[in-house]
Amino acid sequence: MMKLLSTLFCLGAILWVPAAQAAAEMPFPLAGSWTLVAADLLHPDGSRTHDYGEAPKGLLQIDSHGRYSAQIYKSERPLFASGDKKSGTAAEFEAAVMGTSAHFGTLMIDTMTHTLIYNIESSAYKNWEGTQQKRVYELHGDELSYQVPARPDGLIPISVWRRIK
Repeated sequence: MMKLLSTLFCLGAILWVPAAQAAAEMPFPLAGSWTLVAADLLHPDGSRTHDYGEAPKGLLQIDSHGRYSAQIYKSERPLFASGDKKSGTAAEFEAAVMGTSAHFGTLMIDTMTHTLIYNIESSAYKNWEGTQQKRVYELHGDELSYQVPARPDGLIPISVWRRIK
């Protein structure tokens, strides 16, 4: 009888460990690759305009631990006439900077308030580095949209992403 109990205990321990490991390794709910559908601005009157041109491009990658990398690009950015990034004009540099949003760090989700919390480790816009930004989100199937807090001009950036399958 002792041998049977000992065997059952060992089997229970073997079965229990993988279940505990599986729970500890549950993937981040938004893990995956997302492609940009829209990068718009919400105006105080409720109207929307494009923030990154007519056909913005972007990629949001989120790993199973909530580490993310996000990039948004205005498709209409001009080429540098010289073909050399170091020799750009002031207008070319301005268009490159204003037509790009890129940052990475860690992401948390508050499902009760429908808030994404970005802990920005590094960003093309240096002022964001080391900051935490909250964005109200909606998730409908494989479409994620969120609002960035209002800018000083009162406009609210909205990003819409679709999960890549």
